[in-house]
Amino acid sequence: MGLWNVTLSLWSGFQTTLLLFFLTLAFALPLGLLISFGSMSKFAPLRYAVKIFVWIIRGTPLMLQIIIIFYVPALFFGTPISTRFIAAVIAFVINYACYFSEIYRGGIESISNSQFEAGQALGMTKSQIFFRVILLQVIKRIAAPMSNEVITLVKDTALARVIAVVEIIRVAENIMSGGLIWPLFYTAVFFLLSVGILTLMFGFLEKKLSYFRA
Repeated sequence: MGLWNVTLSLWSGFQTTLLLFFLTLAFALPLGLLISFGSMSKFAPLRYAVKIFVWIIRGTPLMLQIIIIFYVPALFFGTPISTRFIAAVIAFVINYACYFSEIYRGGIESISNSQFEAGQALGMTKSQIFFRVILLQVIKRIAAPMSNEVITLVKDTALARVIAVVEIIRVAENIMSGGLIWPLFYTAVFFLLSVGILTLMFGFLEKKLSYFRA
């Protein structure tokens, strides 16, 4: 296979990689915010239950979670999740939502109580204070750690191949079975370009939010 044919083959696998990446972000970002609210809840049973769940997810390998979500349903229903890609998405969303929740929690708790009190003095509701005053400041403070997690997500998508999801690394491995080794190393180009674009985007976001000063 020539360079062009290999590039086209890898691109077909990278489309799956990108789809997994974007679906994970689309669901994990809002879910992470909800989980962070649970971990900060004043209702102790809910707070401890959420904290234990986050501890378990953060303390076990993502690869193991993918395998569990794909195969465990077979123990109860006789067959695993019919679509391997769906199982991968579920595993990635749960995993990254828990990591995002801790970033959200740290950002929210770093905001001074005076911000809430000032909003209340102006007659704003709790939801108005959060979304109009607090949230943008939180985004500014969590932009850097969040960028690290998002960039890690790009590379972690390769773990989906453990349940035979045909992402870019899986495609490269299939090509290698024909005697070519270099396509596996060539996949690094796709990941480096993606990470470079994300780095620029997060840098732009941090500059846009630079008017928030601690």
